[in-house]
Amino acid sequence: MQTSNESGKRVLLRVSNLKQYFPLKKKGLFVRANDGITLDIYEGETFGLVGESGCGKSTLGRTLLQLYRQTDGRTMYYGRALDEIAPVYVKKTLETIDRRRAKWRELTKTYETVKREYDALPDGEEKYKKSNDVGKAYKDMNDALLDMANLIGGFVAVEDIREPVALFLREYHLASQRCKARAKRSAVQLDIDDETFYAEKAEKAGQKADSRRKKIGTLRQKAAIIDGAIEELNSQIAAVREQLDALRKPHEGEEAFAQYEALRDEGIDLARLNYSEIRQLRRDLQLIFQDPYSSLNPRMTVGNIIGEGLLAHGFFKKNDERMQQYIVKVMEEAGLASYFLHRFPHQFSGGQRQRIGIARSLAVQPKFVVCDEAVSALDVSIQSQIINLLYDLKQQSNLTYLFITHDLSVVKYISDRIGVMYLGNMVELAETQEIFDHPLHPYTEALMAAIPTTDIDANKELRILEGDIPSPVHPPEGCKFHTRCSRCTEICKHAVPQWTQMAPGHFVACHHPLGSEES
Repeated sequence: MQTSNESGKRVLLRVSNLKQYFPLKKKGLFVRANDGITLDIYEGETFGLVGESGCGKSTLGRTLLQLYRQTDGRTMYYGRALDEIAPVYVKKTLETIDRRRAKWRELTKTYETVKREYDALPDGEEKYKKSNDVGKAYKDMNDALLDMANLIGGFVAVEDIREPVALFLREYHLASQRCKARAKRSAVQLDIDDETFYAEKAEKAGQKADSRRKKIGTLRQKAAIIDGAIEELNSQIAAVREQLDALRKPHEGEEAFAQYEALRDEGIDLARLNYSEIRQLRRDLQLIFQDPYSSLNPRMTVGNIIGEGLLAHGFFKKNDERMQQYIVKVMEEAGLASYFLHRFPHQFSGGQRQRIGIARSLAVQPKFVVCDEAVSALDVSIQSQIINLLYDLKQQSNLTYLFITHDLSVVKYISDRIGVMYLGNMVELAETQEIFDHPLHPYTEALMAAIPTTDIDANKELRILEGDIPSPVHPPEGCKFHTRCSRCTEICKHAVPQWTQMAPGHFVACHHPLGSEES
């Protein structure tokens, strides 16, 4: 599967039809916090997410991190290769592939039957109701297919797949052994670095460090043995992949094979990971909280708060002197003085606390960071400092941000692209300047009209969007924004607008986008 766009930007996260529902006490009722979101987040970009309070922004951020396990959909992560984690879901899918293929074929027949019935109906209420059955049948069929095709590609369409599946399973088991070996190698390297540091420190002080030097030699021998085992596993995996390539060649001219081979995906499906597997990725996927007060443990010092993640992810051993040096370095990068190390959170201002939270998240060297309303609780005078800090840290470490806010004037200065959310759905997405110059959705226009300005030449009248967001338990039919939209027509009340690309990179879900002839 392609993991870059036309401009060559590499996709870090690919979200497809993500849903996050929270059940209520009354049976059968759910809060539809996220209701079918599809988007790509590119490596090194800041993706701004805006909308009123209660529209599902924070829920989306936490669901991407799997702090909330998503109800439905896929969240593919490309920050690491699939065989670096070797998740259990790969093994389970491969071991049950025959049953899954039978189910997929059965679902395909069901879909074709329901689709024929739908096509035969005249336009009207019955056809509208039947469309839901068509959609569900298609989704079930598509999910069953993707579970298999993501892993084995075009072999889904091959009649006898025993040999390729056996090879895929062998590749999985070898990758799993390599993961364990790499974990042991990292632990040994930590011991080597630890012993080397203290040996050098002792020698500088004029003390003998013979026992440490001897232990370093033993550890290096152990590391060399593990390195050899890893190399051997790499060779075996390469040999298995050559065998799979040989099995693909006879099918290269087949249309069905090529169609499903295009679905093969080396990404990690975060929604299918178990607890221990998602915990391995926690260092890659971090969160900066909205509230700089309640998000910090009042009983821990700044050093302990920042160091907690470093210990959990094996950066240092407990009581390692180098960890304190590293923490001080991270603090200084976040704009905190080194003498704050042993102070407690109550001794800091709101802006300083947020810097502590930022330092804690970035200390583990993540690849993707959700900034959940990271400046909304701060004074306006401090907000710009924190935004500038986040921007500088992003440039230094090539970070990818999901920047969540309800304030368009804030998101404009840090985001490369902006997504606008309303009641659990994405209604517009474009590059930042494009969305400010040419907003297409009436909701986006309303949010911009509510931004205060001091520019007397702007000739802009401040307009507040009237009405409240409808209940996410019983959202309106059709377009969810139609109850507050001045451009609402009859179609808006019954038909859900399609997600449409109106210009390169500019998407909108609206029956009457701004500037169109219909509006």
